[in-house]
Amino acid sequence: MAEKEQEHYVVTFARGFGTGGKEIASKLAKELGIHCYENRILTLASQMTGLDEELFREVDEKIRNKGGFSSFLKGLPKAKSYIARNEKFVSDDKLFEYQSKIIQNLAETESCVIVGKCADYVLRGNPRVVSVYIEAPRAFCLKRTMEKMGVTAEVAAATITQTDKFRADYYEYYTGGNYWTNPVNYDLTLNSEKVGIEGCVEMVKHLLKVKDLI
Repeated sequence: MAEKEQEHYVVTFARGFGTGGKEIASKLAKELGIHCYENRILTLASQMTGLDEELFREVDEKIRNKGGFSSFLKGLPKAKSYIARNEKFVSDDKLFEYQSKIIQNLAETESCVIVGKCADYVLRGNPRVVSVYIEAPRAFCLKRTMEKMGVTAEVAAATITQTDKFRADYYEYYTGGNYWTNPVNYDLTLNSEKVGIEGCVEMVKHLLKVKDLI
């Protein structure tokens, strides 16, 4: 799908663990013909936290050259998940600062989907951003997690609890006390069990059309 009049738009996703939010984000990006960014943003931001100004200038230049940033990211090693499922959240302000700069530059230079990273908060006030939150009943998330990870119900339950706690603490810290699951934070909140993975994708596409972004 071609971008409307070459104007950029961004869809941000926040999601509970096991809801299928990442899958929805990836499918949406594929159908829209745009990139979906998640952990490689963190890899790049991690490298930048060493205050390597030369690296930052190089990345900034590539971001602003159409198509360059995506190619640059493809050359990076895949990041390990930033969620330490068996650890408590520990803040890293410098990492978040660089990560936010990358997200803001992406929003200025291309249409894309961004998963997590408080992207809805980082891009707040931007009229060309649609923010989505995906949630689902615990039983649904438990079943998906067991199937996807190949683990027992006990391990799946602990993973969901710990990961969602991490995400909530992360969001609260970097947004200055905002609550991660508060529907007021988002343009659209969807129950992936009731709506379905494909249904969620279609609902987000419909909202983009309603907002005259595509």
